[in-house]
Amino acid sequence: RPLPSPPPPAPTVPAKPQAPPQRWAYESQPAPAKRGRTGLKSLAYFSVGLLLAMLLFILVVAGGGLLYLYRSDLILPGTTVGNLDVSWRTTGEATVLLEQQWQTQGILLTSDTLNQVMTPATLGLSLDIPPAINAAYAQGRSWETLQALIEGQTAHFTPTLYFDEGAARRNLESLAPQYAVEPVSADIQQVGGLVEAVPASPGRRLDVAATLAPLQQNAAEVLAEGELPLVIPTVPPERGDVRAVVNAANQLLANTVQISAYDPISDETVTWEVTGEEWRPWVSVWLDENRPGGFGWELDQEQAQAALAARFDDPEALRYLPGEEIGPAIIAAIVGQRWMVDNLRLYHRPQNHTVQPGETLSSIGFDYGMPYPWLEAANPNLGSSLSPGQVITIPSPDELLPLPVIENKRIMVSLSEQKAWIYENGEVKWEWLASTGIDSSPTAPGIFQVQTHQANAYAANWDLWMPDFMGIYRPAPSVDFMNGFHGFPTRNGSTLLWTGDLGHPVTFGCILLDSQNAAKLFAWAEAGVVVEIRP
Repeated sequence: RPLPSPPPPAPTVPAKPQAPPQRWAYESQPAPAKRGRTGLKSLAYFSVGLLLAMLLFILVVAGGGLLYLYRSDLILPGTTVGNLDVSWRTTGEATVLLEQQWQTQGILLTSDTLNQVMTPATLGLSLDIPPAINAAYAQGRSWETLQALIEGQTAHFTPTLYFDEGAARRNLESLAPQYAVEPVSADIQQVGGLVEAVPASPGRRLDVAATLAPLQQNAAEVLAEGELPLVIPTVPPERGDVRAVVNAANQLLANTVQISAYDPISDETVTWEVTGEEWRPWVSVWLDENRPGGFGWELDQEQAQAALAARFDDPEALRYLPGEEIGPAIIAAIVGQRWMVDNLRLYHRPQNHTVQPGETLSSIGFDYGMPYPWLEAANPNLGSSLSPGQVITIPSPDELLPLPVIENKRIMVSLSEQKAWIYENGEVKWEWLASTGIDSSPTAPGIFQVQTHQANAYAANWDLWMPDFMGIYRPAPSVDFMNGFHGFPTRNGSTLLWTGDLGHPVTFGCILLDSQNAAKLFAWAEAGVVVEIRP
């Protein structure tokens, strides 16, 4: 207790000016009587009594104060609960303060992407405050604690911390979606027709069990630090590398389709290429681990058909590949990954001819290799004569080749040389003398085709039986007979004709061969073999 302040000094009174000494007459006085010992003792006893009374008063006051403190609800000084000084506070006040502090306390959940503060209660932590307050209240209310208090020692009490793992787990699991990033597997995409890799990206998932471990091991330490690191491991994608798939797909898309088509009119094979750059825009590619190479692909056949028809079936070109044939053939080659298209046939369009002075239908047909009655049929409005500058239509030579062409065989006949050459695989197999039509019934030059086989054909107009007959063209579109190859004919069933005339025009439009040669040719030349008759 603080000592009482000393009383203030008494005010000083200035001394009065002294009068000059006076003179008095001296008279002798009797000596004073001496004080006895009894009076001194009484004074001493009084002083001691007063002192004892004062001490007793002090003790009574102090005792009363201590008794008041003991019986009051106040917590004695030098006492802390947790990190809160509760000295001179009632237990109720201390409890409220601790609860307020607990409710406002937060734990920072840390991660690389998102930090957030949560209350301890959310993480399953609870504080048992009343026992700690009771212990703080008891401080100084026993002899031992009173002695420590008198000696100036402080007392610290820690509330018991409880951890509810189930509550913490549930609340962390509810937070998991905020931190979840689904892994994305590598994929492929087409850019400019080629295939490129779309890189994989790893995912992230909150590991609740690993995050709870520090709380399970030492929840008080986590609370004291005010921080709980979230454990968010990387989740690898299911498919991380598609480079092999990209390489395989681009190898497929780099293939070139080789195309060859035979032109029976010119007896040549023409080749083209459809490169990967041209056909891969028609293709869509996707990942499919169940297919060879790890990818699937599909050709847009409508797009392919339109593009191929535009390239090979140009209506302005005289020679063409029909779109309805070339499109499906190339599409089938790409889909089947064969990369070769052959056995195609080039076709020719009709063309216009401007009549020159002196030309006739017969001469024009001769020049184009077309029997003139076919020109008449193609130009029904010609009239009786041609005029220079007149434009007429020349039919397509393909009209005279209605059957599929046999490419490795060809028969050539020369009107001027009266010979026949038989070719197989580009080489001459046979060379024979032949006889063609007389001037009044000539054999037409042009490109024709073996169309019929008759062991012994009858020509009613001339009453002829023609052995090993092979028809190659109709002199006119409307007639039902053909000119063709045959051996020496007979009349009346017995007489052989023209046996000595080989090498000279003698027939009525057919090509005469020695009967043995005609039999060989009849057996060798199947329907579709091209016959080229040159002037």
